Parts: sequence; C-alpha cells; structure tokens
Amino acid sequence: MYSLYLCNNAPMIDWQDLLHFVVLARTGSLSAAARTLGVDHATVGRRIAALERALDLRLVDRLPRSSPLTSDGRAIAELAMEIEEKVEAIRRYSRGAAAKPASAIRVSAPPSIAARLVAPNIPDFRRRHPDITLTLSGSTEAAALDRGEAEIAVRMTRPEEADLLVRRIGTMRFGLYALPKVAAQPPESWSFIGYDLRLDHLTQQAWLNSLLAGRQIVFRAGDVFGQQEAARAGLGVVALPVFLGDADPVFVRLPTAVPSPARDLWLVTYPDLRRSPAIRSVMDFLSEIVGKACQIRE
Repeated sequence: MYSLYLCNNAPMIDWQDLLHFVVLARTGSLSAAARTLGVDHATVGRRIAALERALDLRLVDRLPRSSPLTSDGRAIAELAMEIEEKVEAIRRYSRGAAAKPASAIRVSAPPSIAARLVAPNIPDFRRRHPDITLTLSGSTEAAALDRGEAEIAVRMTRPEEADLLVRRIGTMRFGLYALPKVAAQPPESWSFIGYDLRLDHLTQQAWLNSLLAGRQIVFRAGDVFGQQEAARAGLGVVALPVFLGDADPVFVRLPTAVPSPARDLWLVTYPDLRRSPAIRSVMDFLSEIVGKACQIRE
C-alpha cells in the first residue's frame, strides 16, 4: 500500500484511495468506476469516504444515479489526474529503459487492419523477432495509451495529445462492393449494408449514406466483417476498405457518383517507449505492412 506523507511523516493520503477517486471523477458514477476498476461499487464508496476523511473535505455529492463532484472535488480531481499522469510516465520510462530482448508488447489497431493485415504477417515477424510476443487488440475505440491499455496504436484519426510520438504510415481508401449477380441488377434496386447506427458518424458510413438516393440499408453490423459476410451471402452492396474488398475474389467493385473517402493511418506511441529496441521493431513492422497495403499515394 502506498501513501503520500506530510513533512512530519504522518500518513495523509492512501494512493489507492486517490486512484479510485480519479476513476470516479472520470466516469461520473460509483457503478461505472467499479466496472472500470474491476471491483464492486461498495469498495469504490469506501475508498472515496476514506479519502474525504483524510482530506477533511466533501468531494462527492451522493445522488441515486450519479456522483457529481463538489467544487472541492473538482479541484482535487484535477490535481490528482496530474499525479496519475506522472506515475504513468514513470512506468512508461521504466518499461523503455529496462526493456530486454524478450518483450511482450500490446498493439491496438482498427479491426480490419488487426485481422487482415497484422495477424496474417505475425509468423514472419516471429521468425525475425522470436523474443517479442505481440498482443493484438482490434477495436473501433482508440486505446488509452496514457492508461497503459497498449504500448503502440494504429489510429484512423491523428491524435491531438502533444506528448505522443505520431507517424503517418498509410492511407485507407474505400470502395463499394457486391457479388456480380447483385451488381448486374438495376442500380435503383440495390439494397445496402452498413454500420450500426451508433457508428453512423464514421467517414465511410457517411459516404455510404450519401450514395443511397432513397435506397434502403437492409442490414447493419457493428464491425466490417459482419457486413462483408452479409454481402458475400448476396444480401446487398457494402462499403469496404479497398485492401479488404479487392482481396475478396467473390466481389466486384462498383462505380460511384461520389468519390470514395480516404483516411490517413497514424502510428502512435510515447517517445519514452521509443528507446526500446522491441518497440522500434514492432513499429517498423507495422509501418511496413500497413504502408504496403494502404499506400499514402495511389
């Protein structure tokens, strides 16, 4: 157990109490904080109460469905988040400085890139780097590198954090695809396959919406693979990354009235991790395979 001390060595704050409070401040409720931390909500409540006693301040207004911070709580949360960032920076530095040839590195990437570009090339990477074990996460959500969810990420939006090391490694382009028998039907009779409505903001979905011209989306899926399989079954027309659609022999690419969008792909890590030879090897590997499949210039 770690504590922060006053100058007379009297214990002042338990670091775990402070950490639980930071997560509560971020999530807004005891239940959400408990899910994030992997504990029950009563544990979060006890930790917050202990911190309030240590500081002799009321930090949270306890309401039935939420736990808004008091003015003192907001001030303490802001300071505590700065401490959390420093602690995480120390951890990152130690991982980079103490990195050994045998390393385990977590990579986050969009699902299509993770499954169809990175995973198939892992055997070659292992032959070249047998002492590096990769853990690959394919997610539409950006991994929080500042909270240790991954060491390296491939993102489809340029990060805004000033302290990240960012490199553009490719450009993802999109096309419209269907089975030949679907493509042979009159275009006005086409039906479409798209993303779940909660992902309607995605660039590729907005492009697909612009092509509908009154025609229907008859099936939605939260990931591109569900959409691809529905199109392979002949359900309708689907928008896919070009590297995915062109590689599927059952599809033909359809002409479109609206030019297809392109999204830059960014490789992201923290500069203090970059000193690790293992991190550099993984970054070079990702740059190579993504850059080859998603070339910046057509």
